[in-house]
Amino acid sequence: MNFSKVLRIITIGIIAFGCGNSSKAVKSNFLIQTNAKKNIISNAEVLKLSLKNLNAMQVDSVQFMMNNTPISNLEDLKDVALGEKMIKASVYYDDVKEVVLQKLIVVNNKKPKLYTYELVNTYAHDINSYTQGLEFYNGILYESTGQYGESKLRALDYKNGKVIRNINLAPTYFGEGLTVLNDKIYQLTWREGRGLIYDVDNFQAIGSFKYGQSKEGWGLCNDGQQLYKTDGSENIWILNSNTLEEERFVQAYTNKGKLANLNELEWVNGKIYANRYQKNGVAVINPRNGAIEAVIDFKDLKNKVTNHPGLDVLNGMAYNPKTQTLFLTGKRWDKLFEVRIIAQD
Repeated sequence: MNFSKVLRIITIGIIAFGCGNSSKAVKSNFLIQTNAKKNIISNAEVLKLSLKNLNAMQVDSVQFMMNNTPISNLEDLKDVALGEKMIKASVYYDDVKEVVLQKLIVVNNKKPKLYTYELVNTYAHDINSYTQGLEFYNGILYESTGQYGESKLRALDYKNGKVIRNINLAPTYFGEGLTVLNDKIYQLTWREGRGLIYDVDNFQAIGSFKYGQSKEGWGLCNDGQQLYKTDGSENIWILNSNTLEEERFVQAYTNKGKLANLNELEWVNGKIYANRYQKNGVAVINPRNGAIEAVIDFKDLKNKVTNHPGLDVLNGMAYNPKTQTLFLTGKRWDKLFEVRIIAQD
């Protein structure tokens, strides 16, 4: 499969910024110049910054910043997170400070690889479940489902589909992704701006948390220390597991552009697996810088489930560390698939 087909799997849109200064100060004496073509540069390059002095002003000093972090005029980008950046130049002359701004996009230096998979097992799944999130914890599969008036939280025996424990959410909540950390279940709601917290053993509600800058709740996972959350954009928000505050975010990018509509998340061996809403592909993302390192095409799985009027898209991933396999299903799918990912060099 060639790379153009890989990109069609996840339908990545490329956002390019025009050349020139994107936000000029009142006194337009200077412009920021870079070696980025059309304001897009790879993280394998060194960003070269200079100042165009439009009116031959006698400059005393210049300070460059990237997203409010000081940088030099020759900045190695290998450790910089991908995505949109704001370059700011503070120019000092004649006891005056002038600020000049320039947008920049940092993309990955490599194309995503194409991973494949081996189908290991197929299990029964509740055809009525509008699956939003899946996760294994101590051998039990936990599932969050959506739709107003239908949303649930469940613990399942995945081998026979038996429901071990179930609670219904209030009809005003639309359930979304979930994750389990330190014996607590964290479940997102869609547009209600609130996450719900339960005791993993009895599903007793023990708290809630409000979203910060991310306006919606989509997918959720954890790395054993902190939580990762999507909101339907290219952003993956990183939450402090103690305060549940959004401390920062990374942006999912390939070598060409961003991947928006990130939905369900799963932590797999140090990487974030993310599917895109309404798509059959899953992106393998580096959590450090947001680089999309690989994609997996799961479109054939939908052909293996029962076709019916309510059938919807792929959604729901859970990695079982005991079997080292990934479990996938979809919204109102009657099957749960166990697969083994085959990574390509």
